[in-house]
Amino acid sequence: MFTSEVLTLEVEGHVATLWLDRPEARNALGKAFWRDLGLAAREVAGLDDVRVVVVAARGPHFSVGLDLKEFAGIAARESASPASANAARYSGIRDWQASVTAIAELPMPVIAAVHGYCIGGGVDLITACDVRLCSSDAIFSVREAKVAIVADLGTLQRLPKIVSAGHLAELAFTGKDIDASRAAQIGLVNDVRGGDAIAVLEAAYELANEIAANSPLAVRGTKAVIAANEGRSVDEGLEFVARWNTLYLQSNDLREALSAFVERRAPNFSGD
Repeated sequence: MFTSEVLTLEVEGHVATLWLDRPEARNALGKAFWRDLGLAAREVAGLDDVRVVVVAARGPHFSVGLDLKEFAGIAARESASPASANAARYSGIRDWQASVTAIAELPMPVIAAVHGYCIGGGVDLITACDVRLCSSDAIFSVREAKVAIVADLGTLQRLPKIVSAGHLAELAFTGKDIDASRAAQIGLVNDVRGGDAIAVLEAAYELANEIAANSPLAVRGTKAVIAANEGRSVDEGLEFVARWNTLYLQSNDLREALSAFVERRAPNFSGD
């Protein structure tokens, strides 16, 4: 079973919750986080009963971003040649990118439940999720330019698919904070739900259970088809979904859906 000092994985019914669990550091993202995030994603992907994942955080904030104190200490101790240090730095960035991508590539939907600060690497993480909800106290910032870094873990690649180019440019060039209302206005979050972590988490579970009540085969297939549209023409996307349904349409879940309709009851999907 997955274990970590900074992340906690819990499963209830068909919903898994991946907790950022370093509240004493406001969920600052250090080496342990980047090491364990991909491991957690692989653990979740292997849980057959899980139909939806909620990413949430313990403590007063979702995440204040990169643990600058930790990484400043590492930089101060570097003694390798510039070439060796650069090679190690490149490898490290690619590893961290892969950790975030592992969340984006989970086969089931992923819902981010954000409260408090969501800064820098926190934004990288939530842009890898399918749906983003936040509480009214949430504050977002693509903060990297303010600390002399180019955001390199996915925000600049994924955020253009979520908000318009102008909003992306404003956020990335200024590193400014925006509140929950502005985040909803520009489409960074789907909705603002309640005033604190408890309220937004309840909203995330409500949505997760609504999704989990559907056929997991159909939901996973829908996510796969949406992802496959990237870089394809409409006709190529239609070809992909035709092939997908050729393989998966005749499922026990479809028979259950038809039986439930005829019998005027709610369907009970098995995922077969």
